[in-house]
Amino acid sequence: MAVRAGARRFEWRSWRSWPQQLGRLWRQSLQFRTVLISLGLSSVAILLTGIYLSTSVSNNLFQARLEQVLGDSARAVASAQQLVDASDATDRAAVLGVMNSARNAMSTGAASRQVAGFRVPGQEPSAVAPLDFVPSSLRSGVITPELRENVRENPDEQFWQSVSLQTPEGGTVPGIVVGSQLVLPTAGRYEIYIAYSLADAEQTLGFVQQTAGIAAIALLLLIGAVTWVVVRLVVNPIRVAAETSERLADGELEVRIPEKGEDVIATLARSFNGMADSLQAQIRKLADLSEVQQRFVSDVSHELRTPLTTIRLAGDVLYDQRGTFPPATERTAELLHTQVERFELLLADLLEISRYDAGSVGLDLEATSLVHIAEETIETMSGLAEQNGTEVRLVAPGGHLPAELDPRRIRRIVSNLLGNAIEHSEGKPIIVSVDSTSTAVALTVRDYGVGMKEHEAALVFDRFWRADPSRKRTIGGTGLGLPISLEDALLHGGTIDVWSTPRAGSAFRLTLPRVHGRPMGESPLPLPPEDAGAARPAEPQARPVDDTQEAADV
Repeated sequence: MAVRAGARRFEWRSWRSWPQQLGRLWRQSLQFRTVLISLGLSSVAILLTGIYLSTSVSNNLFQARLEQVLGDSARAVASAQQLVDASDATDRAAVLGVMNSARNAMSTGAASRQVAGFRVPGQEPSAVAPLDFVPSSLRSGVITPELRENVRENPDEQFWQSVSLQTPEGGTVPGIVVGSQLVLPTAGRYEIYIAYSLADAEQTLGFVQQTAGIAAIALLLLIGAVTWVVVRLVVNPIRVAAETSERLADGELEVRIPEKGEDVIATLARSFNGMADSLQAQIRKLADLSEVQQRFVSDVSHELRTPLTTIRLAGDVLYDQRGTFPPATERTAELLHTQVERFELLLADLLEISRYDAGSVGLDLEATSLVHIAEETIETMSGLAEQNGTEVRLVAPGGHLPAELDPRRIRRIVSNLLGNAIEHSEGKPIIVSVDSTSTAVALTVRDYGVGMKEHEAALVFDRFWRADPSRKRTIGGTGLGLPISLEDALLHGGTIDVWSTPRAGSAFRLTLPRVHGRPMGESPLPLPPEDAGAARPAEPQARPVDDTQEAADV
């Protein structure tokens, strides 16, 4: 029993998943969608055509049958009237015999046994007048008062009405009742009603509708099959082109679309293959150029280290003895020492960039507190901040617990962000904020200096780009600090975002996953910052650090 119940649950679940599967097939399969649309439109067209044909056939059958029964009824009543007029009966029995003969004549002439007669009300009483006669099938309101009133008021006209007639089996069939008047010379006027069954017409119409329905289903199946075949012939080359495009996008540059025939699909295949050949050639050319460029940067950086070391040693000797030189020579020794240091930094950054370009960079992950890294970096750069008259504040409500980071690379990111902030702060305070959630840690460096325009902020991570080339460098940057910082963040699975407004400062936000390789979710720190647009930071307030809450988040 358990197995059977499980099977029933499986069938029920499978049945409930059909709409989702059909929806997925509708979205993914052009062939299925085209066939379904063709069948839908064809069904509407066939349905409308079938309704029109059915209505037309029904009307034609009814009209033909109506004309037939009206003619039969008129002839039958006329024949009975002649029979009555030829009779000289005067007593009740003779008149009753004449009426029976007239009834038989009307039944024979009209080909219907359902004949009813009523003496027209309002006439003088007659002792010889036959009684009303009504068959059982015409009772129960089949002959309506409206029809009788029309027949009474218009003795020389013929009236008809559509009705439902009872069958011996207890069912009903559509029919027509035709009314007119018959005049007995000695008994007065009588309303004569002859009922005709339309069962034969109904059967004919049902047969026509059934045949049309079967033909419509067969036609829909044929249309579906033809559409499926035709669409398959068209869709298959498109599917091959789509699969080939995906393989090209995945890096399989050698794949091509088979070329067959000389039609439009073959032209498309040739054009696509030509485009793929051109694309492959360009990609190979760019790859070779990139490889040559990377090798050149790496080789030049390595080759320059030896002469640079010699220059550095000679420069250090001159720099140490600069006090014994004339003023001009002393200044030259200082400039030489400064530029050689900057040259060393530039070579180091070029080597690092070349490693990222070559994809040969790895992480040395350790459980490290981002707050401790921020504190160490601020302490290291405190001298530079004092030279620029800048106060650096650390606000750290979170981030004290360890996260999986590469301390050297994260320290380099924080140094670059803080150094840029000091250079552009114009002596205004800088706020370094650190916070965390259960999945991410974040650090924001906010300054209130010159700021940047929106299009300039979008270029800050480009190599060797400077917002203001005429602006004097105070910390000897190489123009590669922010690009390397972004690469370091991406290597951790994080990101660096920037917000900046002219004369309102800038904010750089570093967001990293707490556990390497896991999703980090939303950043713990907002960007734009909460004080976006402020010219100076708010006065600092003591904020207790709740390590217990942070531990609970972890």
